[in-house]
Amino acid sequence: MQRKKIQEAMANVYFQKMTATGYQEIQHQIAQLQAERPAKIAQLKAARALGDLSENTEYSTAKRELRHLESRLRFLNKQLQYAEIIKPSDDQTVDLGTTVTVQFTDDDDQMTYHIVGKQEADLAKQKVSFDSPLGQAIMHQKVGQIVTVNAPQGDYQVKIIAVKLSNFSDDE
Repeated sequence: MQRKKIQEAMANVYFQKMTATGYQEIQHQIAQLQAERPAKIAQLKAARALGDLSENTEYSTAKRELRHLESRLRFLNKQLQYAEIIKPSDDQTVDLGTTVTVQFTDDDDQMTYHIVGKQEADLAKQKVSFDSPLGQAIMHQKVGQIVTVNAPQGDYQVKIIAVKLSNFSDDE
């Protein structure tokens, strides 16, 4: 009975879609935080040795920083635990992990974006989430198609000019 409930719960778990690069970035962040943790613990021990904890701001600050670091580690580990790495195919269809060049039909301006998971999105690096208005509109579309993007500031249309597999190492 208990096993069946667990299996039902696991069937309803929502996995976060991400690229392999995004997964590696999270692993890198975790490694950095784990490397910082011993120094934070040492700061806490040193502050505790100063005496009266009720008026010891160094202790309170060190404790808060350590809690924040551990909270961030738990969050990042949960992201990895519930990650679903998407491997795109090279079939000229927009999908997670592809690079897309679109042309805005109102001014013929062209932009190139990488389609990534929610947690990887960074517009400054031309990384657009598959869940953003633009991402939702162009997902699973092919080259040459014109799609309407339903954005909060109003609808607009884009034409998909090119689709290729992303190579993030070239851009970072």
